[in-house]
Amino acid sequence: MEWFTAPEYWFSRLVLERGIAGVYLIAFICAARQFRALLGAQGMLPIPRYLSAVSFRQAPSIFHWHYSDRFFATVAWSGAALSTALVAGAGDLVPLWAAMLVWLLLWMLYLSIVNVGQRWYAFGWESLLLEAGFLAVFLGNDSVAPPVLVIWLARWLVFRTEFGAGLIKLRGDRCWRDLTCLYYHHETQPMPGPLSWFFHHLPKPLHRVEVAVNHVTQLVVPFGLFAPQPVATVAGAIVVVTQLWLVISGNYAWLNWLTMVLAFSAIAGPLPTATLAAPPAWFVVLIIGFSVLVVVLGYWPVRNLLSPQQRMNASFDPLHLVNTYGAFGSIGRIRREVVIEGTADAEITDETVWQEYEFKGKPGAVGKLPRQWAPYHLRLDWMMWFAAISPTYGRQWFAGLLERLLRGDTATLKLLRHNPFPDSSPRYVRAQVFRYRYATPRELRHDHVWWHRTLEGQYFPPVTLPD
Repeated sequence: MEWFTAPEYWFSRLVLERGIAGVYLIAFICAARQFRALLGAQGMLPIPRYLSAVSFRQAPSIFHWHYSDRFFATVAWSGAALSTALVAGAGDLVPLWAAMLVWLLLWMLYLSIVNVGQRWYAFGWESLLLEAGFLAVFLGNDSVAPPVLVIWLARWLVFRTEFGAGLIKLRGDRCWRDLTCLYYHHETQPMPGPLSWFFHHLPKPLHRVEVAVNHVTQLVVPFGLFAPQPVATVAGAIVVVTQLWLVISGNYAWLNWLTMVLAFSAIAGPLPTATLAAPPAWFVVLIIGFSVLVVVLGYWPVRNLLSPQQRMNASFDPLHLVNTYGAFGSIGRIRREVVIEGTADAEITDETVWQEYEFKGKPGAVGKLPRQWAPYHLRLDWMMWFAAISPTYGRQWFAGLLERLLRGDTATLKLLRHNPFPDSSPRYVRAQVFRYRYATPRELRHDHVWWHRTLEGQYFPPVTLPD
């Protein structure tokens, strides 16, 4: 069975398993800490209401059999506990079949959350985690040598992630082809990080170099993942370095982190110090069956990659087994932010003083530098960015958000950085649209602000609770 195993990739498997488990841990913690306001029985998009409109076949989830907020919390914290155990190496301390069952259970738990998550979970990195998590089921543990087919499937996943992102850019906004997209992107991206202001103010020739390097990394380098060593290692290392560049320039949840982890499937490590056992026959059969399944399901992502109407971040089956990826086919030139304000005044007049709610991640107060949150995912903050692009994105939940602020809902307020009404709920709330731009270095020195903003108009009129 020498063709089946690749002992030289034992370190790659170690990074893959520990890394995927670490991302699972973060994802489950995010779910546990944020779901009540977003998806709970009394949330903005309640899971029970969603389950009444979709079948198990459309959205496989254990919550079809039972849902309560307590049960959701149990699922999320159980997933976090199992992930912690795998990060600590528990998967190598149990028999091979038991480790596979633990990985499969993790995948089932997170799939159950994603499939009822609605808009809050409509991000490409959710599908990426599920696809990587299902792949991890078949990586084995220290009792067997790494299966070479699964190592190659991990590279295939990296290829689709990178190449899909490159093609969507090349086919999309003209600024990707004329190398000017980064004139705007660091300023208009969904959630800037603490270094994004500095990236934005790099010289424009360097921005053009960044875009050119991005094209090479996403459209050329991925083919190197399938080349013999040491070319594959070089290609994997390039992916890791460029993903680190993205990590420090913005906040994209665990997308970049998981891509880096998966890229280690191409990086050759030191040879194992001990001889790894040959796999049992049943494991070989499972791996071959899994590989055939991925090849068959890969037809739709490949067809999508070759299509001029390429879709971004699409799943072709409700299990999210083999997906297509890509982002930022178009780049905004202007940044708009929805700012929510409240007042305790019993009546609204020209003299009414409005106080601003501050979010944890998205830009708000002009004097505050954005924080680094990734790989943690602030779901409400991200959706506020989409809502600023078009009210359509907030149609299902934005009014519910305002209502919960009027009620002083504890779960919702925990998602915010600052509540201007700590002692009693506001009488009215409203939403305004502001145009944001980065302050210039001179403005930063003189005014001590990172942003400048100007009011563009009303997003949502003042509302209050019925008497």
